Amino acid sequence: MTISPLASPTATRALLETYGLATKHRLGQNFLIDNHVIERIMALAALAPEDRVLEVGPGIGTLTLALLQEAGRVASIEMDATLEPVLRAHELAHDTFSFIMGDALKVEPARVADALGDEPDMLVANLPYNVAATIILDFFQRYPSLRAAVVMVQKEVADRIAAVLGTKAYGGYTAKLALYGKVTGRFEVPPRCFQPAPHVDSAVVRIDRHAAGEGPLAGSALAPADVAPVIDAAFAQRRKTIRNSMGASGFDKATLDAAFAAAGIAPTARGEALAPADFVRLAEALG
Repeated sequence: MTISPLASPTATRALLETYGLATKHRLGQNFLIDNHVIERIMALAALAPEDRVLEVGPGIGTLTLALLQEAGRVASIEMDATLEPVLRAHELAHDTFSFIMGDALKVEPARVADALGDEPDMLVANLPYNVAATIILDFFQRYPSLRAAVVMVQKEVADRIAAVLGTKAYGGYTAKLALYGKVTGRFEVPPRCFQPAPHVDSAVVRIDRHAAGEGPLAGSALAPADVAPVIDAAFAQRRKTIRNSMGASGFDKATLDAAFAAAGIAPTARGEALAPADFVRLAEALG
């Protein structure tokens, strides 16, 4: 059993008072105060002693202290400068922990590798909800070494991540993330598990990167970045047919018609009717 000494209302309140801190809603700060949730995150992450874990938005270090019990090294990226003294205290107490102050979307991968001693294996984090979706997709692209992500996000974001083809939640984000990996676990987290309690429900999801030869890009010479513009164009005007939506995004309609025919895709279909593999075939046909 993994126990975080900060995963309780009393411990969280005491630490915040010690450092004269308050939560910042603009940064999406909601501190986890339920150790049962910590246990479930750790079980889903299934870390090994040699793992190098990257965390974003550690806050006061509630999840960090649990990660340090099971991972070989942990590096956290935090944007709120007022939390630096707390993280510095954790760093002094744990020689396997490092932290970087800054915007996770702007920190260079080389700085993360330097903090971890190598490139990260896992992303495990209670992500800032206002940028969670962007971080997940960005990190799978920027850190090829990541084999999986176990992340706490807003429930609606989790729904988009795990959406099934043809459903309302399925969209361009779902299709783009599916080029990198697949959802292999999920559980819900109610507002009462946080301090302060957010006004939204949360969920933890695990996304595993596709192994070589697996996933929508298996057998293709294309990379996810080659397919993403096609997906974006297909969903740019969701209520329109894929032909009209992509045409409005700058694709030549005669070229599109030839590509649809080559890929075996009906031009009258809408984006939500196409699986990630369909977008790969279409991107290949478009050259």
